[in-house]
Amino acid sequence: MLDTLWTSSPFLDSPWLAGILLHTGLIAIAFLLPKKLLTPAGYGNAWLLGVMIWLAFGWRGYATVLFYFFVGSAVTKIGMAEKEALGIAEARGGIRGPGNVWGSALTGALCGLLAIAFPTWQALLALGFVASLSTKLSDTTATEIGKAYGKRTFLITTLSPVPKGTEGAVSLEGTLAGVLGSLALAAVAYAIGLVSLIGVAVCAIAAFVATTVESLIGATIEDRLSWLTHDLVNIINTTVGAIVAITVGRFLA
Repeated sequence: MLDTLWTSSPFLDSPWLAGILLHTGLIAIAFLLPKKLLTPAGYGNAWLLGVMIWLAFGWRGYATVLFYFFVGSAVTKIGMAEKEALGIAEARGGIRGPGNVWGSALTGALCGLLAIAFPTWQALLALGFVASLSTKLSDTTATEIGKAYGKRTFLITTLSPVPKGTEGAVSLEGTLAGVLGSLALAAVAYAIGLVSLIGVAVCAIAAFVATTVESLIGATIEDRLSWLTHDLVNIINTTVGAIVAITVGRFLA
């Protein structure tokens, strides 16, 4: 019934019009609010991302991105005072810029563009899109919860104890939070009809594999290569998650 009402609306017959007007309104409201979640340039880039996702996956994809953004921003604020005191808090108090926007969602946006170009692959690309966001939310949740509540933190390559915030460090609390984060986002995507129930499990597995790869990168080469920025590592992370999900999804199809 809701789908019928949604798709029969004359206003929504034009994806460009609906996406641009709705997203522009929401970005304008967010920009004017006193509590900022993005830098001015970040809002501009988020506008472009939102329109792309709307065109590719409609309101379902857009809602999934919003869930990622608000939950990711919320967990970044957890234990902020303590993390700032330790010097391991996100820059700008967790306010995201353009690099953060595309580091988190470039892979998802590419899945969207490919879904537009190759509509017969849309279901698999939607799975890759959701997996990329599940991966990033898993990473963000694991990192921020680990920093705030991790009792013991270990380097993933040697399992030797290291201080909180060390690149490549993992904690039990952070790892469990990351798994829950990936499951939560995938469950939302399932509830609104973007992926199947099996897709939820696929996204969670893909996110776990990808965040493990990211931790290995952080523990081994991230600090040694000047060009390997944190935003680029995020792109690698989400791309691994999407590729794993699409590969497994293709095998299960």
